[in-house]
Amino acid sequence: MRLIFMGTPDFALTALKALAEEGHDLAGVYTQPPRRAGRGKALRPSPVQAWAEAQGIPVHTPASFSEPGTVADFAALGADAAVVVAYGLILPQAVLDAPVHGCLNIHASLLPRWRGAAPIQRAIQAGDAETGVTIMQMDPGLDTGPILLQRRIPIAETTTGGSLHDSLAVLGAEAIAEALAWLDGADSAGDLAPRLQPRAGDTYASRIDKAEARIDWSQPASHIERTVRAFDPVPGAFFETGGRRIRVLSADLADGAGSPGTVLDDALTVACGAGALRPLRVQRQGKAPMAAADLLRGFAIPAGTILS
Repeated sequence: MRLIFMGTPDFALTALKALAEEGHDLAGVYTQPPRRAGRGKALRPSPVQAWAEAQGIPVHTPASFSEPGTVADFAALGADAAVVVAYGLILPQAVLDAPVHGCLNIHASLLPRWRGAAPIQRAIQAGDAETGVTIMQMDPGLDTGPILLQRRIPIAETTTGGSLHDSLAVLGAEAIAEALAWLDGADSAGDLAPRLQPRAGDTYASRIDKAEARIDWSQPASHIERTVRAFDPVPGAFFETGGRRIRVLSADLADGAGSPGTVLDDALTVACGAGALRPLRVQRQGKAPMAAADLLRGFAIPAGTILS
């Protein structure tokens, strides 16, 4: 099929590479404009842009579709469909309608659960037993369009935001390939058909604020442990003590009780709003990750310390 691809981060790049490998005609790639990053604050293209340009695929980086000529340029590509994955711009109706089969979105949740910007992290934080990907026919709403297909994956007690991100990226690439084959008639005997999202069970996955990365010890230990996993590798859960920020990479639930944020013993067991948490792997600013026991040998955090 003749496709337009619209996406920005590594999660989207997995699907773009899969579409290219399957031989689809990529008429153009749309991605967010380069952002300044690094110590020198040099402009850095998105992962999608960098890869597409290396393959010789035309790349478009409009700041919005309200810019003159952007909608007309998009329609002029004459695409059979557009595949949208974590693109980051709102698409007007004229863009949604331009391809023959419209715009298909790969969303990293089982819609209508976890509409919005951070479905991977919110699913882990909430303690969901499973999540997955949804291939959706886009409409003007926020992740509200008809569902073409869904694929499920379990969330284990050790699942992190990073590991789930990678698994769902691969699952999404497989699912969009199946959906496109159906649209192209190669799977005409399949059972795909657009269906409206149910009204029951919808939840919103709000964008993660940087302030959420600071551990809130007033929360139950079980919630904090899930947040540590959900925020690994980004934005990374942390606490502060003695003016130093310490990132928590993994943690276990522990026995104990006390005022939230109070260190209960010499093994860094910390009282929470309900129960206690013991960090297992941590990282000081500018240092390599290490076991909590190794940290404590060179950076004392005695019982009775109040963490912030």
